[in-house]
Amino acid sequence: MSDTTYTPPKVWTWEQESGGRFASINRPIAGATHDKELPVGEHPYQLYSLATPNGVKVTVMLEELLAAGHSGAEYDAWLINIGEGDQFGSGFVEVNPNSKIPALMDRSGDAPVRVFESGSILMHLAEKFDAFLPKEGAARAEVMNWLFWQMGSAPYLGGGFGHFYAYAPEKYEYPINRFSMEAKRQLDVLDRQLADNRYIAGDDYSIADMAIWAWYGQLVLGRLYEAAEFLDVESYTHVLRWTKEIDARPAVSRGRMVNRAFGELHTQLRERHDASDFDTKTQDKLEPAEADS
Repeated sequence: MSDTTYTPPKVWTWEQESGGRFASINRPIAGATHDKELPVGEHPYQLYSLATPNGVKVTVMLEELLAAGHSGAEYDAWLINIGEGDQFGSGFVEVNPNSKIPALMDRSGDAPVRVFESGSILMHLAEKFDAFLPKEGAARAEVMNWLFWQMGSAPYLGGGFGHFYAYAPEKYEYPINRFSMEAKRQLDVLDRQLADNRYIAGDDYSIADMAIWAWYGQLVLGRLYEAAEFLDVESYTHVLRWTKEIDARPAVSRGRMVNRAFGELHTQLRERHDASDFDTKTQDKLEPAEADS
C-alpha cells in the first residue's frame, strides 16, 4: 500500500473544489449565498428536503404517523436540490443555519418552530404525537441509545466509506480499508443486537428503526454506494431479516418516494402535498404531461 504522500501546510486554505461527486456543495464557510424564500403550503408541517438517507428518515416518520391515524401530521414536502445549491438560499438557512437537509417548520402551534437535524425532527414528531417512542424508563432510553448511535455512526458510513469508495475522484487503499472496516464493524453491532430483538430497541418499531434503516437497511439492499457485495452484506443475516421486514411496510415505501429526484421515474414524488399525489404526481406521470404542454 503506497498512497501519494501529502504534507499539510502550516495553515490550510481553500483553493479549489476537492473533486468527486458532490464537490460543488462543499465549502468551508456557512451562511446564505443568495436570496430565496421558501414556499409554504397549507399543512401544519412544512418539510424542505431531498430523499437522501437523512431525508428518508423524516418522510418515513411522517408517513408512518399518517398510517397510524395521526391526521394532524399532514405535511407539505418541498424539494431542496442540494446539487443546485438550494440549501444555501436565505430562506433555507433561516430554518437550518447548517445548510443541510432535512429541515422542518412546525406551524401547528401559535408560532412557527424550526426543527433541524434529522434526529431532532424524529424526536420532535414522536413527542408531539406520542408515537414510536416510549414515554419513559428503560424502553425510552434504549430507543434513544440507538437513535444517537445512528447519528454518531452514519458519518463514518456516508462521509467516510461512501465518499472514498463511491464518490472520491480517485480510489486509495488506505481510506477505503479504514472505513470499510468501520462500516463492517457497525453492521456487526447491528447484527448482534438484532439476533435477540425483532426491532432495534426491542419488540416495538420505533424512530430508532426508521433512522437506522434509512442508512444501513438501504445499504444492505444495495441502494447506497453499490457496495452490498463489497461489504458482504449477506453475512449479516439478522440485519437482512430486519431490513426486509421494514422495507415491506407501506409507509416506508411511500416515504422513500417523497422528495426523490433520482432513480426510476415512477419512484420519484418530488413534492408531496396530499396522499393522492403518490397515485397522480410521480414523475413518470408528470413528464409526459410536461412534454405535451
